[in-house]
Amino acid sequence: MYFKIDCKVALISGGASGIGLRYAKELLRNGIRGVTLADINDYFGEKALEEIRKEFGPNKAIYVKTDVTNRESYEGAFKKTVEVFKNLDILINNAGILNDGIWEKEIAINVNGVIHGTLLGLETYIPKYKSGDEGVIVNISSIAGVKESNHVPIYCATKFAVIGLSKSFGHIFHYNRTKVKILVLCPGVTETPLISDIHGKSLGPPYEEAMNSHLGDLPIQKPENVAVAMVNIIKNAQTGTVWIAEGEEEPYEFILPPRQNFAPK
Repeated sequence: MYFKIDCKVALISGGASGIGLRYAKELLRNGIRGVTLADINDYFGEKALEEIRKEFGPNKAIYVKTDVTNRESYEGAFKKTVEVFKNLDILINNAGILNDGIWEKEIAINVNGVIHGTLLGLETYIPKYKSGDEGVIVNISSIAGVKESNHVPIYCATKFAVIGLSKSFGHIFHYNRTKVKILVLCPGVTETPLISDIHGKSLGPPYEEAMNSHLGDLPIQKPENVAVAMVNIIKNAQTGTVWIAEGEEEPYEFILPPRQNFAPK
């Protein structure tokens, strides 16, 4: 089913900077009515609002200070979205960090935060406040969610978790009862602070050495490519599917083969 973005309302966690802000702007270019930037950083939040006002005009976006690791805080962003825009159609669980040196916090943001957002969006807010027949949740994984990463194994684990979570909630059983499709986007290496500031955020010297040899092997892309891919899958992808965007190419679906394919014949 084709999903029409125009006149819809979106909430984006981690939406005040980096790829999250690119998602917001690309949605606005595609006619979205309003977007909530849910983020922990007030400075980036206000700066992002000013950028959006200059490019798209007033009353297109709000900023809500949000800690996705705290369910009550995250729910506050949902409540404010509905209060201001009256609807909620699209949720992008984008907030995330890459820092195995503080892996407990990394798990809290990358996994717990996505779970909080998915449950709030799927079970309450989108079914109740969507403006059309269908809603959408996009959970952000990574290229590290489909292939092992010897240099950031805990980050890799969090992104694998996002895929398992999303494919399970994206099952047709849940779609039939909620009319909310759940998708996964896995960006490849992208020119953002997440990558440029990666050094010193591992478990120690051996991991840094592995990182140096690994990053040069992967294609690099602009954040705008990921934002275009996001809009593409929101419009066209089916629930429970996983999409990879890397190297400035069109997004492509990542399909897990049935486990029976590997069983002895």
